[in-house]
Amino acid sequence: MKISVLGAGSWGTTIAILLASKGYHISLWEHYKEHVDMLNKHRENIKFLPGVSIPEEIVITNNIEECLHNTECLVVVVPSHAVRAVLSRCSSLISREMVIVSAAKGLEQDTLSTVSQVIESEIKQKFIEGIGVLSGPSHAEEVSRQVPTTVVSAARKERTARFIQELFSTPYFRVYTNLDIKGVELGGSLKNIIALASGILCGLGFGDNTNAALITRGLAEISRLGVAMGAQRETFFGLSGIGDLVVTCTSKHSRNRYLGELIGKGMSLNEALSTMTMVAEGVNTTKAAFILSEKLGIELPITTAIYDVLFEGKNPQKAVEGLMTRELKSEW
Repeated sequence: MKISVLGAGSWGTTIAILLASKGYHISLWEHYKEHVDMLNKHRENIKFLPGVSIPEEIVITNNIEECLHNTECLVVVVPSHAVRAVLSRCSSLISREMVIVSAAKGLEQDTLSTVSQVIESEIKQKFIEGIGVLSGPSHAEEVSRQVPTTVVSAARKERTARFIQELFSTPYFRVYTNLDIKGVELGGSLKNIIALASGILCGLGFGDNTNAALITRGLAEISRLGVAMGAQRETFFGLSGIGDLVVTCTSKHSRNRYLGELIGKGMSLNEALSTMTMVAEGVNTTKAAFILSEKLGIELPITTAIYDVLFEGKNPQKAVEGLMTRELKSEW
């Protein structure tokens, strides 16, 4: 079977390597030709995933028509803000028999849509049942080195979720299924807001007590907004919810936590972003979640505080003080 992977960042490269190890024919597409040339020359993603070899049998190209020719499965791993533009380029190349897997995490700014919803709108309802999601606590730096990892495949139809499960499962990459595609996507997106907050707390010099409180109350916010948007509450207590939240709030590999730490140490958002080469999805997701909270009338105090720090110039220390001195209330 031929599988096409769109996006040659750290996660796209890792997914391509994982699938190639199972004997599939893999085409890896990257927008920037200079990056494609470097990948083909060194057979290593020096910029995003140094030290991990890319097998010679993986075809790396910036020709999207060549990448999708005769493919049976499409894996979308470009940043969430680029999904619509990329899918619009290849919509005419997608056939009804093709399964599309979203492995990107985020919410589109203009429409507040999840990535799978963006994909649905671009393929013009050709085969909505063939769209699925792969999400969970899975840093590319570890999966690419075959560190044991578990994630979730989600789709509207059981057969699609199981197809994705079987496609990706290996002895070091275990995949569970879930039919709550919205909950799985929201868990993978909204946790990046809390990871930004975790980094800010670290930058301010706070400790484990504070981070544990943040993760717990952050999960309450994520599930509150998710349920209001039609997701199932129990999904947020699984791998794509609490699992992804914990790893993103505690790992040295978390780009959102790293960005937050720089802000906690005194940098502005723009200053912190200028130091990074990879995309921190939590920035745009914070703005989208803030808008959703106002639209739906959902109280999200942590998200609102992070929005104020990122976009309104609020002092991070003052934001923490504001959260800690809010009106006292019952936990549930």
